Amino acid sequence: MARLRRKACIALFLFTLFIFGTMMGLRTLKPTDGFSDLAPGLELLPMIGGKMDRRSASRDATASPGQARPAGINTKTVLSNSGPEGIIFYDVHIFYYTWYGNPHLDGKYIHWDHILVPHWDPKIASSYPRGRHMPPEDIGSSFYPELSPYSSRDPDVLESHMEQIGASAAGVLVLSWYPPGLADDNGEPAEDLVPAVLDAAYRHNLKVAFHIQPYRGRNDQSVHDNIKYIIDRYGDHGAFYKFTTSTGKSLPLFYIYDSYLTPPESWSEFLTPTGSHSVRGSAYDSIFIALIVEERHKHDILAAGFDGMYTYFASNGFSFGSSHQNWKAIKAFCDGNNLLFIPSVGPGYIDTSIRPWNNHNMRNRVNGRYYETALQAALNVRPEIVTITSFNEWHEGTQIERAVPKKTVTRVYLDYQPHGPDHYLELTRRWAEQFNKEKEQWLM
Repeated sequence: MARLRRKACIALFLFTLFIFGTMMGLRTLKPTDGFSDLAPGLELLPMIGGKMDRRSASRDATASPGQARPAGINTKTVLSNSGPEGIIFYDVHIFYYTWYGNPHLDGKYIHWDHILVPHWDPKIASSYPRGRHMPPEDIGSSFYPELSPYSSRDPDVLESHMEQIGASAAGVLVLSWYPPGLADDNGEPAEDLVPAVLDAAYRHNLKVAFHIQPYRGRNDQSVHDNIKYIIDRYGDHGAFYKFTTSTGKSLPLFYIYDSYLTPPESWSEFLTPTGSHSVRGSAYDSIFIALIVEERHKHDILAAGFDGMYTYFASNGFSFGSSHQNWKAIKAFCDGNNLLFIPSVGPGYIDTSIRPWNNHNMRNRVNGRYYETALQAALNVRPEIVTITSFNEWHEGTQIERAVPKKTVTRVYLDYQPHGPDHYLELTRRWAEQFNKEKEQWLM
């Protein structure tokens, strides 16, 4: 009898170990919800705690912008086209960055030599290294690009990027954009690159939307000016993305990053029909998508007059908006208020090459399983558009661009092994095809 009890105890102990190990493994796929210390990509500061119809997108620009929008949705729009790399889908958008430079074309490395960002708490900051990366062997990323530390101005790089995006089946690249003469704190102005990006995208039947970044002095009026500038300068280009409404109008679509930095009452002056400098019903009327980070932002986004919301961050569980478990509720809120909900999914997250103290927000790729979990979560809420974070945000380790194994005297880079450099492009295509296959069934 004693021997039997001993065997039972051993079996129970081993079973408990198995359950514990399984739960720890699953944590990398679906971490618990909660607002962590730093939003990946947000400002490095302590955190302080008339509607559009929901539309089906289209690449065809057949009608002029303007007029108010009645509620309703075109349930029969199909979004695909043939590109050199195969079928691409205009309801799969991917965030794209042109802030990289190297000595060959730019006279110096830009962004690849990113600084090690100090923590805002001096006590914590003192425990971590400071300084700057030294390319080409030491770059501001935990992965190493197949194209080496490239310049975004290199025509061959642009062509390769368009080929890779086409291979992923994403039909719209969402270009990170600053006004002329402005850039992020670690970069150089790159607005002059927009024509080259549009031309390269056009050769691959891709479309380009704009991701308006925060800059010093950004407010509702300056963004209004930005929209006029972009539409006047690029609106007639064949690669300029427009979203077709249920009434047949084709309107530009803009993502507004860190939209919460401007209060909703200011945005409403620009985005509601009665605003003091309203864009509604004008030649510059567009679809404006705000960033949801905290739960309260959904009410602010509605009051401000935005047409929808996106989540951007690839770190599940980091914020309310980026937590997969909240997407059903956010989608229900959007459906009830004629807003678009555009979830953002990513293959993983690791920014410790530039924020060495931010290890707790890391999300392991698990050879692609993390990405597939996120993609499935997005499909489960039946969105009209899915965004991919990102094609080439190398600092935060969210890229699906080709990466290769790399080892130096001082560093060993992460890679996509046991899979090849195309692994995440191939996964994206598989899920883009699945998304559109399921979409056809939803709309039947």
